[in-house]
Amino acid sequence: MPERTAYKHGVPSWVDLGTSDVEGAKAFYSGLFGWTSEDLPTDVGVAYTMFSKNGKTVAGAAPLPQELAARGTPPMWNSYLNVDSVDETIAKVEAAGGHVAMPAMDVMSSGRMAFVTDPAGAAIGLWQAGDHMGAELVNEAGALTWNELMTDDTATVQQFFADAIGWDAQIDEIPQGSYTFFKVGEDIVAGMMQKTPDMGSMPNYWNIYFAVDDCESVAAKVTDLGGTLVAQPFDTPYGRMAVAQDPQGAMFSIIQANQPDE
Repeated sequence: MPERTAYKHGVPSWVDLGTSDVEGAKAFYSGLFGWTSEDLPTDVGVAYTMFSKNGKTVAGAAPLPQELAARGTPPMWNSYLNVDSVDETIAKVEAAGGHVAMPAMDVMSSGRMAFVTDPAGAAIGLWQAGDHMGAELVNEAGALTWNELMTDDTATVQQFFADAIGWDAQIDEIPQGSYTFFKVGEDIVAGMMQKTPDMGSMPNYWNIYFAVDDCESVAAKVTDLGGTLVAQPFDTPYGRMAVAQDPQGAMFSIIQANQPDE
């Protein structure tokens, strides 16, 4: 179902970009995915950019906060989980061994948010919808299609999300090893992989995937628009994908999903 009007508790509902160059990001992602952008005023004096595809919101962007930039934090994409109550979820996060990275706050009438980290240190946003319920378009070319945690402690993190969010887990074996699918009821909503030795000291983090119709052509556009391919297109059990960085350094993946008969 590509168009969404609501999200269940625990389902990833939004992604946004913290960047050192919002105008540069607008040019890059508009050229890559055909997004349009609109800058919206906020109550902190910094505009928040809404990206849309075919008239439906798909992602957001804002300047990387100065305190993060001062600590050397690179531009990055952030994932958000829809929750019924940010405050109640924070209490469960702390009880389950997680930490609050950014306390709960109201975002005007758009909703209420916080950032938390799991016991292995990966950060994720919590979003309690108000006027803004999240992405209106998903699982379609140029829109978010998957959120995936790369971590060095899958067992601890699996239990954490069961306790804090209510996720069930389904573990499949793939050529790269075990892959964990997180579920809300019967719906698969996110994934998790154990980091591999070749990733070195890369921090644990949530990676995001945007759907594309043609992995090769979109991967070529990444470099044409000034980005970098971290991993050239390759095949997976779920489709053909590539890993990229935008010109400011934020990482993301693209995937051309297998058709049902493939």
